[in-house]
Amino acid sequence: MASYNQNVDIDKMYGTVSKSSVSDLLSSFSSNPNGLTSDMASSFLHKYGFNQLKEGKEKKWYFYFFSSLFSPFNRILLGIAAVLIYTDIVLASHPNYSNIVVILILVLTSTLLEFFQEFRSNQAASKLRSLVATTATVLRDAKKEKIPIPRITLGDIVLLSAGDMIPADLRVIESKDLHVSQSSLTGESDAIKKVVNLEEPLASDYSLSDLNTICFMGTNVISGSAKALVIKLAPDTYFGKVAHTLETGKPKTDFEKGIQNISKLLIRFMLVMIPITFFLNAWKHNILTAFTFAVAIAIGITPLLLPVILSSSLAKGAIRMSKKKTIVKKLDSIQNFGAMNILCTDKTGTLTEDKIVLEKYLNVQGEEDFSVLEQAFLNSYFQTGLKGNIDEAIIHKAEEKQVAFLKDNYLKIDEIPFDFSRRRLSVIVSSKETNQKVLITKGAVEEILGICNTAKFQGEIVCFTDELKSKIRSISKTLNKQGMRVVAVCEKRELQKDENFEIKDENEMTLIGFIGFLDPPKESAKVAIEKLNDYGIRVMILTGDNLEVTKAICDKVNVNTSSIVLGSQVDRLNDLALSRLLQKVNVFAKLSPVQKARIIRVLKESRKCSWLYG
Repeated sequence: MASYNQNVDIDKMYGTVSKSSVSDLLSSFSSNPNGLTSDMASSFLHKYGFNQLKEGKEKKWYFYFFSSLFSPFNRILLGIAAVLIYTDIVLASHPNYSNIVVILILVLTSTLLEFFQEFRSNQAASKLRSLVATTATVLRDAKKEKIPIPRITLGDIVLLSAGDMIPADLRVIESKDLHVSQSSLTGESDAIKKVVNLEEPLASDYSLSDLNTICFMGTNVISGSAKALVIKLAPDTYFGKVAHTLETGKPKTDFEKGIQNISKLLIRFMLVMIPITFFLNAWKHNILTAFTFAVAIAIGITPLLLPVILSSSLAKGAIRMSKKKTIVKKLDSIQNFGAMNILCTDKTGTLTEDKIVLEKYLNVQGEEDFSVLEQAFLNSYFQTGLKGNIDEAIIHKAEEKQVAFLKDNYLKIDEIPFDFSRRRLSVIVSSKETNQKVLITKGAVEEILGICNTAKFQGEIVCFTDELKSKIRSISKTLNKQGMRVVAVCEKRELQKDENFEIKDENEMTLIGFIGFLDPPKESAKVAIEKLNDYGIRVMILTGDNLEVTKAICDKVNVNTSSIVLGSQVDRLNDLALSRLLQKVNVFAKLSPVQKARIIRVLKESRKCSWLYG
């Protein structure tokens, strides 16, 4: 069987378009920065088709009914009922309907139990899908126009802003502080910045996250705005390829295989025993009596109540799951759920809350210091750009620690917005009480260290020394190892002017400390994993997030992290080597969806038992 990585070749799909110049791309797609004309869009739509994944038609109620009616066991029972109609009614001098009625009642009961549960569950799932937004903003005839996502075509210019879902694979042609969440594809909780041109050449083993000029279908915009060119429609996108890879050749569950095997075994018994019984009795009795006895043998070896017992048990499980707000679309999955011995789970949004929380606010000595939180709050509260998850986390923590009142004590004077070249943001505020102005800056640690020449500790200002810088970097590295994203905070109080502040004013500043952010584990995660382990179920973590964050979260929920394997390492292994690795490793990080699917496939093929991927 081919490797899953051969099905989705990232370099072949995006290697060229990610590096091409904007002008060359627009030319190759017969487009321009003002978008397509209506006539061109109609022509392209006719030529390339709709921007939507191929989906089967919504199934009618009778599909579920007949699917339940003609299950393997029910087919056997209906076959027996058909024979009984001939022997007990057609051939009999005194028709006997009792056996036929009993069998039909059992078949109907089993069918209705399964039909009502599956039909209702699928209807509920369809209603949930209908809630998904289906429009995007594009430029047509140089004018903004909202159109249904399926009517987007190659060469369209899409306008993106915070909250938008990426409607197709796009190449960014204009960008302003654009951040996109790719957790739906990679599992990484951090938003990825998207730019017009690659900032550095791609490495030979680059991953999806390194393509920062491409916005992928199925992801969503966290902040900023952009203008982007449609380069691939739904079926040809990475999202579409992955969907096709995961759906193609969907295997039968162990439960389905078991039912089929039992049904085949019963049929074999019937094919052997009924003729033997018939011939042994036909020479002593009349043919009708011999045939009736042979049919009675068939009924006797068939577990008539088994279909009803199975359907009622599975339906009861589905009802209990529904009370936990879980929709069970197929009853057979209940058995698979209960029979699992390995649980493969993602991290972001499954083990964690999928939201950044401010965990630490430390001074330059690594001690908790409220003044760091206070200055970080003033910076986040007064900045006028779109507040990202970091700003929201700071403001939430300030409110929690009753620091938010500070906003009433200050007036905003000016702001130096964030940009990716300097990776920091500054606000200038003035105290209402003393009229003292202060410039407060937060940003990436190394960038902040580059503009500071002093540090503040316990109210005193000390000059930077090599020893102090080494300690500061050590604190930051320690927080990183704990899975935290670290931001440094500094200030400047002796300002030389009152307005029109510029980037060059961010110099000779005083480092105050650090703030550390974490996507925390759910309160229930640790308990759930311990219960699973008690039941003999091994928990494996398959995540797209980085190694440090993954290790920190797994340690907190008691998952063994003595060995963590990265997606790039998985790609270098053949299936046999990966199978051996899976026997001893529980945590995999920086995985793509295709790599996750490959791991699940290898697990199934190597262990030949029931699994669940959640």
